[in-house]
Amino acid sequence: MINENEDFSAIVRADLKNSFDEQDNKLRPTKLADFLGQESVKKNLSTFIEAAKLREEPLDHLLLIGPPGLGKTTLAQITAHELGVDFKVTSAPALDKPKDLAGILSTITLRTVFFY
Repeated sequence: MINENEDFSAIVRADLKNSFDEQDNKLRPTKLADFLGQESVKKNLSTFIEAAKLREEPLDHLLLIGPPGLGKTTLAQITAHELGVDFKVTSAPALDKPKDLAGILSTITLRTVFFY
């Protein structure tokens, strides 16, 4: 239930969890098999993930581009889940100053998926 007095203008920080993250995560699929659509993207991503697992190395840089609503954030989250690594997400409004990015990057481990 939404509280009318709640302030939704707060900046979302990747290094802090909030209740909206938990609600959002319940709605998103956690496996590529459960993700609907984007078949060619899913096939490529599956290959990348499997190769990284077989090599026992982190997945190299991955660029997901496109208009809102295509599932870029969900695919990044699925990638992290299937690799068994942490997932951090942020957006441009959360990065007001260079120190904001430094604060987020300082919490990232070797195999974290960082989605911007």
